Amino acid sequence: MKVISGKYKGRNIIGFDIDGTRPTMDRVKESLFAMIQTYIPESTVLDLFSGSGNLGIEALSEGATFSYLVDKNSKACNIIKKNLREIGIEDAEVNNLEYNKALSYYKENNITFDIIFLDPPYKTNYIEESIDKISEYNLLKDDGIIICENSSLDKIVYNDQEYTEYKSKKYGDKWVVILKKIC
Repeated sequence: MKVISGKYKGRNIIGFDIDGTRPTMDRVKESLFAMIQTYIPESTVLDLFSGSGNLGIEALSEGATFSYLVDKNSKACNIIKKNLREIGIEDAEVNNLEYNKALSYYKENNITFDIIFLDPPYKTNYIEESIDKISEYNLLKDDGIIICENSSLDKIVYNDQEYTEYKSKKYGDKWVVILKKIC
């Protein structure tokens, strides 16, 4: 995997082979970032199911101010830290936490986000649970977006009184849905 554009373009990202992870492929990442490019500059980003840190690192490369990278797998967190070190990124924080504990941590510390990436293990209800907590804790800034990736469109469940589908696209066997907060 590589950073596809921005100031770290071409830099390698290791960790495509971490057990239990499924990295976003470069062609999907390129298309996804093209869809959200106007949201990235000077944004605060949360990559909640981070794996290798691929999405959070790409956001920093394209102009995000700070990226929070979360994974419950300690091996994944060590790889994220190594990727950040190797690329020379300091504007990031890695948290080895379950997603729900991470969301509570951000609430307790009054940390909010412009962009939230949700790419959890498939065949779970983690997207719905995450969005519910993000709403309850008011973690998404006004005009913020949530990017959801899953194998099935019906697994991307959200409250249509709080969010609207900004864009969606199918890539092979996966769906990417971008939700925009309704102000």
